[in-house]
Amino acid sequence: MWSRMQRATMSFELSLPARQPGQRESSMKKTKKIATDELRPDYRRSDFGALVRWKFIKRLHTSSNVIVLEPEVAGLFPNAAAVNSALRSLAEIAKRAGAAPRRSR
Repeated sequence: MWSRMQRATMSFELSLPARQPGQRESSMKKTKKIATDELRPDYRRSDFGALVRWKFIKRLHTSSNVIVLEPEVAGLFPNAAAVNSALRSLAEIAKRAGAAPRRSR
């Protein structure tokens, strides 16, 4: 009975519409806004406090855990994981030797 049924033909179409003649490719791009260094009219400069350079630098130094290696030392390690592994090993050796950990600042 399946053999007696007529097969329906299916047509396929692209889901993207074809480019229209005369249509520019850049029509979907957003226009660039001109950056102005002025406040919006509803704000006044006096609404804000005095500008202080490096206002939070002390807090940054006390809470930061970033350590910068000198280039000669950094060249000894292929990546950050190797540095961490070496420091963990050194910390373990220091623990076994009974040395108290210190922080410099």
